[in-house]
Amino acid sequence: MARSRSLKFRSNLIHSPLILPANEMSSRWTEQGRALRALGVVAAVLALFGVGLGAIEHRAAPHEPRSPVTAWEETLRAPQSEARPVSRLPVPRVRAQAAIIFDPVSGETLWERNSRDLRSIASITKVMTVMLFLEGDPDLTRDVVISRQDVRRASTTYLRRGERVTLRDLVHLALVASDNAAARALARVSPWGTKRFIARMNAMAAELGLEQTRFADPSGLHEGNVSSAYDVSKLISAASKEAVVAEIMRKRAYDIRTSRRTRTIRSTNRLLGTRVDVMAGKTGYIDEAGYCLATLVQLADGRSVSVVVLGARSNSGRFAEARRLVDWLSTKATVLLTSAAE
Repeated sequence: MARSRSLKFRSNLIHSPLILPANEMSSRWTEQGRALRALGVVAAVLALFGVGLGAIEHRAAPHEPRSPVTAWEETLRAPQSEARPVSRLPVPRVRAQAAIIFDPVSGETLWERNSRDLRSIASITKVMTVMLFLEGDPDLTRDVVISRQDVRRASTTYLRRGERVTLRDLVHLALVASDNAAARALARVSPWGTKRFIARMNAMAAELGLEQTRFADPSGLHEGNVSSAYDVSKLISAASKEAVVAEIMRKRAYDIRTSRRTRTIRSTNRLLGTRVDVMAGKTGYIDEAGYCLATLVQLADGRSVSVVVLGARSNSGRFAEARRLVDWLSTKATVLLTSAAE
C-alpha cells in the first residue's frame, strides 16, 4: 500500500509542470537562451537609437537666451579639473575680501566677490558725510573754528585746535586728504548737530536704497560704519552725480588756508593721474576694514562703471586690484558690457 502511494507520488512529480524531463528541459533552455540573446540585441539597438534621438533633440532644441553674467557664474561653478573652452572668461585675480564691478546705468553686477558681505568701510563714510552736508546748499565761504573734540584722536588730520578754516576747505580736506577732523567739524556745524547728522546719514542711505549700510560717526574711524561692496558701488555712483562732490574727488591736490598757515594737501586716491579715467573715488582704512577703495571709472567707449575693493591687504594692493578689474573688464569681458548696454 505504501509502495503504491510512493510510485503514484513519483509519477505525479515527473509530470508536474514545475519538473520537466531532461530532454524537454534542455529544449526549453535552448529556446530561452535564444530569446534572451534576441532581446539583448534589440535592447542594444534601442539604446543606440535612444542616444541618437537625444543628441538630435539636444541639437534641435532652441537655446534659452542667457545673460553673460549667468554664463560667467556657471563658469565659476565648473569643476577646476574640467577643461575650459577658450571662449570662457578668465577669472580676474583679486585678493581683497570683497569686490564688485557694477553698471550704474543698467543696475547690473558685472562681476563680484562677496559683494553682499557686511564690512566696515572706514573713510568711504566721508562720501556720505559730504553729500549730506552739501544737500542744504551751505555758504562754503563761511569760517568755522576747529574744536578740541574735532581733533581728539583724529588719526589723520591737517587741522589744529583753534584754527579758523572755511567750509570749502573742510569739504576738500574730507574728500581729498581724508581728514577725520574735517569730517567731524562738518557734522558738528551742520544744522542738525553731530548726533542728528548721523541719524540723517542713515536716513539718506535708506533713501538711496543702501539696505546694508549703517553709519555710527561722520569720519569713518568707528568700526560701526558698515556696508557691503554692492551698497558702496551704488553710493559712489550717486556721489558722482553731484557735480561739486565729483569735481572735488577728481582733484589730485588742493591748497588749504587756515587762520595760521597755508598748506597743499594731496589726494589719497592713487588712481588719479594714471591711465584709469577716474570720475569719482574715495579711499578708506582702519584695522577692522582693511584697505578699501570705491571709484567710478569711465571706459574707453564712454561708459562708466563702479569698481569697489574692500579689505585689500595693502595700500598699494587696493589700487593694483582696482586697475586689474578695469583692465579685465576692458579687454577680457567686453561681452558683459555689450549685454549691459543692450
